[in-house]
Amino acid sequence: MSDLYLSHVRNWIFKSPPAEWAMRNARELLIGTLKQGPIPLHVAFEMDGNRRFAKSHKIETIEGHHLGFEALARVLEICYKCGVKVVTVYAFSIENFNRPRHEVSGLMAMAKVKLEQLVQHGELLDRYGAGIRVLGERDLIPADVLPYVDRAIEMTKNNKDAVLNICFPYTSRAEMTSAIKATVDEFTTSPRVPNTPFSQSRITQKIRSNKSKRSDSSSPRESSPDPNGKSDVDDSMSSTTALDPDSPPLQSTPVKTAKFQNSESITAETINNHTYTAECPPLDIFVRTSGVTRLSDFMLWQCHENTQIFFLKCLWPEFDLWHFVPILLEWQWRQKKLMEKERDTSRR
Repeated sequence: MSDLYLSHVRNWIFKSPPAEWAMRNARELLIGTLKQGPIPLHVAFEMDGNRRFAKSHKIETIEGHHLGFEALARVLEICYKCGVKVVTVYAFSIENFNRPRHEVSGLMAMAKVKLEQLVQHGELLDRYGAGIRVLGERDLIPADVLPYVDRAIEMTKNNKDAVLNICFPYTSRAEMTSAIKATVDEFTTSPRVPNTPFSQSRITQKIRSNKSKRSDSSSPRESSPDPNGKSDVDDSMSSTTALDPDSPPLQSTPVKTAKFQNSESITAETINNHTYTAECPPLDIFVRTSGVTRLSDFMLWQCHENTQIFFLKCLWPEFDLWHFVPILLEWQWRQKKLMEKERDTSRR
């Protein structure tokens, strides 16, 4: 009896109405219990194992990726229901462009389909107020995929309660390179001088000119009509462009040199403000499936001293609530220990 047959039997049993009712109530009870403790604000998933799952179940590779998307939908609902505010997923690496052309084309076609599904059937995102953000090298996205990306972002732009970051196409090295370039531009571009209609010296010269005219007009003399019939308004307008020859000489104004920001003030926070996730809370949990114990150029900058990293042996299409619960429980336990340690330190 093949593994695929057993998988179908298992799915048939779990999808029966009594089983679905029992599982749904068990999930709600479990999630409600988990919400009584601290909840991470930012969780990242490196969705690995779609191809291996397809190979082990003797199905097409692209079908394995489709099952991986279904797992993502399950995980998003679990996270948002628990109270997680930001979920970041590694959808496509820049290095994946080196895969066989037919597989890359299939992944891009699937991206269009899934993004369209998110737009047309976005009940999950709307229910939890989650907005889509696509992080990565936009210039590398094929032209036929870009409209789907922009539509998904536009349709969820008013959802402000949670965030779904889709890294596509992305590597941490590319992100850090972009952040450093933006920081260099910020600290080497001279501040722009605000434009004014007149310089300060010009205004001063005009005031002196008007004072000189008033002193001359105080002496008695005959008034003569203007041969051209110009009004006083015309005279005042023309005087804005022509200065009285008897006015005091114009004093030169020293030119101010542009001041650049001090590069010594650049900190890790400065660079962080230029990363793709600058507006997101710090990364609390990093999860990678398939048993591989490396980060593979994903969220290298965002992983900090308090980020809990979990490497799971299950393949991504198999990931479900029962895999996430132990992760969340261990994170909550570590948070409790960390708070106790900080409390003991403050008492000393």
